[in-house]
Formats: sequence, structure tokens, C-alpha cells
Amino acid sequence: MFRLPHSIHRKYWFPITWTFLAILWYFSPKNILAQSELAPLQINTQGIKSLKSPNAMVSAPHPEAAQIGLDILKAGGNAMDAAIAVQFALAVCLPIAGNIGGGGFLVYWDQDSLQTLALDYRETAPANAHRDMYLNAKQEVIPKLSTEGILSVGVPGTVDGMYEAFLRKSKLRDWNRLVQPAIELARDGFRITAMQAKYLNDHQKKFSEINDWRTSFINKAGWKEGDLLVQSDLAQVLAHIRDDGRAGFYEGPISDLIIQEMKRRNGLITADDLRNYRSVWREPIRFDFRGYTFHSMPPPSSGGIALAQMFGLFDRLAPKTLEFQNVAYIHLLSEIERRAYADRNTHLGDPDFVKIPTESLLGKQHLDQMAASFDPQRATPSEQIHAWQGPESEETTHYNIVDAWGNSVAVTTTLNGAYGSKVVVRNAGFFLNNEMDDFSIKAGEPNLYGLIGGKSNEIQPNKRMLSSMTPTLVTKDQRCILALGTPGGSTIITSVFQVLLNVLYFGQDPYEAVTNPRFHHQWYPDAIQMETRLYQSPVVERLQKMGHQVFDRGFIGRMECIFRFPDGSLGGGADFRGDNGLLGY
Repeated sequence: MFRLPHSIHRKYWFPITWTFLAILWYFSPKNILAQSELAPLQINTQGIKSLKSPNAMVSAPHPEAAQIGLDILKAGGNAMDAAIAVQFALAVCLPIAGNIGGGGFLVYWDQDSLQTLALDYRETAPANAHRDMYLNAKQEVIPKLSTEGILSVGVPGTVDGMYEAFLRKSKLRDWNRLVQPAIELARDGFRITAMQAKYLNDHQKKFSEINDWRTSFINKAGWKEGDLLVQSDLAQVLAHIRDDGRAGFYEGPISDLIIQEMKRRNGLITADDLRNYRSVWREPIRFDFRGYTFHSMPPPSSGGIALAQMFGLFDRLAPKTLEFQNVAYIHLLSEIERRAYADRNTHLGDPDFVKIPTESLLGKQHLDQMAASFDPQRATPSEQIHAWQGPESEETTHYNIVDAWGNSVAVTTTLNGAYGSKVVVRNAGFFLNNEMDDFSIKAGEPNLYGLIGGKSNEIQPNKRMLSSMTPTLVTKDQRCILALGTPGGSTIITSVFQVLLNVLYFGQDPYEAVTNPRFHHQWYPDAIQMETRLYQSPVVERLQKMGHQVFDRGFIGRMECIFRFPDGSLGGGADFRGDNGLLGY
């Protein structure tokens, strides 16, 4: 496996550009597949993609947010302080996914107590929601009702989640200091990237159709890289949050604006829904793999349980020698993934509403049975894969932060689809989510990401919808050595699974681990979804002969990864697939 020489790691990693690293990787004689077998690597030019720092590091999906996070660390804040500031900054500089109108999950390693915390600030269904709200009289799904417009909106959780995180783990103890940078960013504006210009232009028509007033995101002349995006209304909203904490969003003038939007459009969220929303601290999913301990999100995230199952199956099924991304490897992981997703889609939901059979799903007997059906020579049709029988466009976003004291945080946050419901709250300037589509709107009916849902995830008032978000930390010898996560809808869990193996099993450096092509299987549809670079290689024909359906789906996710080397220094990898970037000191 290709490695940068030690002298380059030591002397040049910090100032070296992502371009040079990409060239080194691309022309390496030991690359995982001959370059003649891979499609050209098209690298996004925004942000530092590879970095080594001695003390602390921020990886974030936008350079403005990364800088704000680094500033908080340098001012004496810990990883949680920086995470809060980054979340609010992303609500400004990454409107496609960063948010105050959505929700997310956070996993935090506290170096002092040697404990991991998991914070669930996922959205909830309004109290007036009901199981069949997206079905017509014939019990048929009404197109787009759960994905666009006011009825697709769940009660936002982000602001409450950040305030709860602040109360429990802030070192600075200065809420104003954490929110103020986002206010200035919204008020003064920021220069949009080429990728942002493209996405905004692609959605201009939809913004106009869904909002009968001109929002900050509409530009009749068309957006260009470098254009200044000013969000004055959002700056005022953030000022209320700065001054009044969670009450600045869930009560008072901002709550009134949200409720007015609901009444204008016949939405379901009420003032009581907002006032009563609470984020929840949950016990992380923990499991061991070859000397490492993994800490990931529990339900209503499906990530932790599915990840634990995948590593359990990998331990049972992986041969002693396994070549990276050859046919046997892709076949093995695809079969593992489809088995885990069968359980994910059938049994998981909000643990406050349904009993999750966690012990059974992660028990030796069940994992042995899952492994027993694996054929190393042939694909197992998904119709023959059964869940345990017993009594997320993919515009999520992710960021990681490691501080100088060793505290680490991995955060995945989302509006669900690109720009969520596309509804912008009038005079408030922020998008509302379309997370209601993450419920099973009808048993057996695929959602936005093609995931098939079951009864455990059906709509109920005040219930949290199932998620694939998988913020994950890895510890060894009482230190957090790895923080990672990605957006990508239903592909999030498999992307995290593969990058974890890239780093911990194959020994790849962080940039290499996030750069290598990815693939995905989610039980149904019964096919391997593969990135173009891998799809255009000879492995596809051999996989097809084994009985796999394979199709090209372009890029998968935008992974971010921070790794602690044995000498205590930090190495980061930010995905070329997006505007992701790294900063550190």
C-alpha cells in the first residue's frame, strides 16, 4: 500500500497542497488498481484535503466553518465548543445541509472521564402527524408529499441539541462567543464555492415554486463561484439564539415566524411542538474489533447497530489474506452489507416508541446464522436474505474535531434531501427539513434513498424517524485515535464501514482512506452501487458472473477522517468529492 516517505510526513505535510498529494497517490506504482483500470480522479479544489498537526484539528465541509472551529480551539475552547460554533456556521455557509431547521447526532469522547457520550437531536414528528398522512384514499403514496413542501417537515432539533451540548460539556462557558461568528458570517456574507453555485443554480426553479417570495438563495442572473451570499434575516434569527439560548428559537419571535409559515401553508407543527422538543443523551453502541473499541450512534440512528453487525460478520468471514478492492473483497463486503441492511430496515426505529432487539441483533447466534448463508463464490439474492426473526440527493453533512486535551467529537447533521423541504421560513431565512420522508410512509415502500421500511419506523406523533447517520469514534489504550463520518443517505453506514477498514485493517493514511473509491449494497434494490472509478474497472464483469447486479452511481458520500498517530500527532483526510477541508495547529 502506498505511503508518503517519513520525511515528507514530518517536514512538509502541513504546507503541502492537496493537489500534490493527489498526484502522488494517482501515480503510485503500488496503487490498489492499475491506473489503466480506474477512471480519472476528478478532485474538488476547495479546502485543504490532507494535513498533519501536532495538537488539534478541525475537519469540516466548508472552509469558513473550519476556520471558525479552529478559532474557537485557539481561544481555549474544547472540541464541544468548536462543534457548536461549527454547527451554527454551517447553517450559514452550507445551506444545502448545514442547518438550524434540521437535526443530527453527535458522539463525544471525554478524555478526562474516559467516557463517550451520544447526543440525539434528531427531528420528531409533529403531534398532529399520523401513520397514513402521505397516502390517498386508495392507500397509495401521494408523490412528493413527504419530500417537498410543508408536510415533509419534522420538528427541528439542532438548536436544542447545541444548547444541551453547551450546558453539559462546554469549556468556554460562553454561548455568545460560540454563536457570534455565524451571525457575522450571515450578516457580512461569504463567497460561495463553484460547487455551491452549481447546486444553487440547479434548485432555483424549485425554490421559486415552493416559496412565493424572493429568498436570499434566488439569483435571477445565476450564481457564480465567488459571489457573495448575504443572509440578513438569518443573522437576526441567530442573534435571538445568541441572546436567549434555546428559547430564542423554540419560543418568542422566531417560533412565531415558524408557526406563521405553518399556518400559511397548512403545515402541522404547532407552538407546543416547538416548545416541547427535547434532544436526548443516549448510550452509545460500543463494540470491539481487533484491539480497537468503536463508539457509534444508537437508535434512532441505524448506524451503530449496523456497523457492529458488519464488523462481526467481517471477523467471521474474512480470509487470513484479503486483497484490497479485488473481486473477493467487494463480494464479501457487499454480502455483509446486504445482510446488515435487512435487519436495519426491518427492526430499527425510535427506541422511545418501539423495542429494539439490540442484544439479539448483535448476539453470537444471530451473527453466526447470518454468516452461515455466505457463499464466497456466488451472490446471495436479497429475497433469500431474511431479517432476524424474533419476538439518506444525499445532502447530510459531517464534521470532526479533536482538541489539544484529547477530547474528540464526530457530528452528522442534516436537512435530509438537498435544502430539505425547500421551504424557507419567511423573514427568518433558513430552510426547514424534509425528514418526515425518513419514516416508513407505507410498509414496503422505498423512501428518497430507496430504503424499504417496516412497522418499527412507521409515523407516530412525537416519534423520531430512523436515520443512517453514523458519526463514529474509535479508541485504543484510553485515547481516541479516529473520528470520522460522512453524508450520503443510505450509503453512510457502508462508507464508514469501508473507510474504517481502510485505516485500521489495511493501514492506509487518512487521505488515502477517504480518497479510494467506494461501493454500497443496501439489501434492496438488489444491486451493488459503485463509484464510477471502480465501475469502469475489470472487477465489474467478474462480479456480474458471480450473480451481482452492479451499477454506476457517481460519487458516494463526502467522508472526513481525523486519525491520531502513535506519536500523538494528528493526520486528517478530507474528501475530494466535496468542499471539505482541514485546519489545525
